[in-house]
Amino acid sequence: MGGVGGAVGLALSSVLVFQLSGSVTISGWAGTATVLGAAVLALPTAAASGRAGRRAGLCLAYGAALTGCLVSMLAITIGSWPLLLAGLALFGGGSAGNLASRYSAADLAPPSHTGKHLSLVVWAATIGSVLGPNLAEPAQRLAAETGVMTGRAGPFALAGLAFGVALAVIALALRPDPLLLARTATGKDTGQEQPAVPRPRGRTLRDAWSTLRVARQARRALIAIAVSHTAMVSVMSMTPVHLDHAGASLSVIGVVISLHIAGMYVLSPVVGWLADRLGRVPVLVLGMAQLLTAAALAGTAGGHDVPQVSIGLFLLGTGWSCGLVAGSAMLTEAVPLERRPAVQGLSDLIMNVCGASGTVIAGAIVGALSYGFLGAAVGVMVVLCGLWLLSGRLRPRPA
Repeated sequence: MGGVGGAVGLALSSVLVFQLSGSVTISGWAGTATVLGAAVLALPTAAASGRAGRRAGLCLAYGAALTGCLVSMLAITIGSWPLLLAGLALFGGGSAGNLASRYSAADLAPPSHTGKHLSLVVWAATIGSVLGPNLAEPAQRLAAETGVMTGRAGPFALAGLAFGVALAVIALALRPDPLLLARTATGKDTGQEQPAVPRPRGRTLRDAWSTLRVARQARRALIAIAVSHTAMVSVMSMTPVHLDHAGASLSVIGVVISLHIAGMYVLSPVVGWLADRLGRVPVLVLGMAQLLTAAALAGTAGGHDVPQVSIGLFLLGTGWSCGLVAGSAMLTEAVPLERRPAVQGLSDLIMNVCGASGTVIAGAIVGALSYGFLGAAVGVMVVLCGLWLLSGRLRPRPA
């Protein structure tokens, strides 16, 4: 349901900002506001999870998204694009909640099945990603026909309903709380009546940085996740522009992006199984190899080479899936239980900031040079990351 809410709102957000502002430049701020909102809300979500469990963190994230939908509906009704951007920033809580939910699946997972449990939650987002954009137009039409609100606010009303359902499911059905239960189980395993793991002291960011300084595997996982996400977002964001300049129709562009989304989510259970069987680092390196292949295929394809671009974008999605699933499993296992929410929140913060920065830099590269040069730059980045991951795996461990 969180995936449905996110996809419905994002399908028309940039168009609505353009209609209210009359500026193409300002319309581009819609995606930036949502991504930055998700980044900013990642830490409060992690802090709430650390203090009171996953239920509290996810309720905060989905509650912010629901509030963002209401603010966006008001902004559309009164015709205020600055207020709409503020609503979209809160709307980013849906993305923060969807990202944080995958870690909830790992709290009680056996070490040999962390990747599998994570990947199943990531896979569930496929449903929302496919259904959401297709529900935007019917929601707009229904709102216009009923006259309850302006038709353009209809998609955000439906998104708010979806986030409300997600919030209710988490608040009522996520019991017992997986993180709190894991802490209690840790206390029982040590023969203590109270949880053996101390509760965080409210210093989420400081705790995360201090943990990363001593947890080398966690640093490697975080960097791999950030590189995978930056590579994916950079190429994906500029592909529609590349195809449009070559005269491709909107339907063709939609098919290419749909294949890309399928690559991101549909095979995630297979990625999780491979991460558990082969290990985290081999799957991360496999993801970097796919991202490199994707950058090469898309970057060397002309705007009319739709099949080649489609294959490249599909591999871009599967490479991202390898980075997210294997990296998240590796990050979770590399830090103590009491520090997991803080480090996981910092990881999502860095991932979203890198994604937002990647879109801006990618646009500058394509504008000044070319789409092919963007593919080359992304290829260099993932090759360096892959070699770095391999060098750490081959380095002898101290006795």
